[in-house]
Amino acid sequence: MTRLSVNINKVALLRNARGGNLPDLIQVAKDCEAFGAQGITVHPRPDERHIRYADVPLLRQVVQTEFNIEGNPTERFMKLVLDNKPHQCTLVPDEPSALTSDHGWDTLRHAAFLRDVIARLQEAGILVSLFVDPVEKMIEGAKAVGADRVELYTGPYAEHFAQDPGAAVAPYVRAAQFAKKLAIGLNAGHDLNLDNLTFFLSETPHILEVSIGHALISDALYYGLRNTIQMYLAKIADAET
Repeated sequence: MTRLSVNINKVALLRNARGGNLPDLIQVAKDCEAFGAQGITVHPRPDERHIRYADVPLLRQVVQTEFNIEGNPTERFMKLVLDNKPHQCTLVPDEPSALTSDHGWDTLRHAAFLRDVIARLQEAGILVSLFVDPVEKMIEGAKAVGADRVELYTGPYAEHFAQDPGAAVAPYVRAAQFAKKLAIGLNAGHDLNLDNLTFFLSETPHILEVSIGHALISDALYYGLRNTIQMYLAKIADAET
């Protein structure tokens, strides 16, 4: 079954709005796991507007499931990752000023850079995923530079889902089938939610993991964190039947 990794960035954003330690990010990570999450994802940005670099060592000590650190592989980010050795590192090509990640890597143009970064991470025993658009040549490029996985950027799917679900998911189905042929692992994430998740997973094969943050934390305001995580797990299970 596809695993659910909860991105807790928005919990940190709420904490940072008032200073102090409410909500307690470390406790929330532990609770997410206790409530059924199979992974914890964080995406520290240069301005530390949500996850702070200082949060990462504390999280690394308590996360018992898969710990996934996302980010643009600047030298500062690389030091953070190599010092803390998460289970997985997802490399994302976002600019420092980006509000959120909105495109994948050009794995052909940046091949030499990515090959070097991936090798450094893998030498430390860290599984590496590249954030990519659902484009076959970009997935092929990810395989060529040594990535263990790709994470499909699902923003366009979520944007067009309501108008035409079949058309919205079609590029991802093709990408997933191509990734399977290349024997590269497949994750997915961005704007997946309770409305569109089951359809995406039922149509798109071979997804090992989905990373969900903004929608899940927003839903938790209404349903509570425990119930919300169980609702997402149920949506994932529905896709498997």
